[in-house]
Amino acid sequence: MLKDGSKHQTVGVTVSSTSADGSATVVYTTPNNYSGAIRYLHISNNNSAAKKVSVQYYDAASTNYHFIAKDLSMSANSVTNLVNNSFFFTNPGDKIVAFGETADTMELFVSVEEFFDPHRG
Repeated sequence: MLKDGSKHQTVGVTVSSTSADGSATVVYTTPNNYSGAIRYLHISNNNSAAKKVSVQYYDAASTNYHFIAKDLSMSANSVTNLVNNSFFFTNPGDKIVAFGETADTMELFVSVEEFFDPHRG
């Protein structure tokens, strides 16, 4: 729903990748003509054993990946939030990607407010 030039999106994915950068599981991509404010980034380890997960930010302008969390160790059947009482901004083509030490053991949820700007890519 577009309200006052913005809309809200919540996306959830199972992390199937075990490799970084371009091989990582794409959680969210900022669409063309929008900027985004990532307001919630939640990780759930749905496995009965401790597992590690990494989350990266892809900057489309520089084509570089940056770690938000690297090899974050999570207890069995636990949850954590990486964005608490704050947010960060994304631009068209920017991505949030993730990979785990084991495929299909982590779930990621991201909530973003997208702002329409017809002058953005």
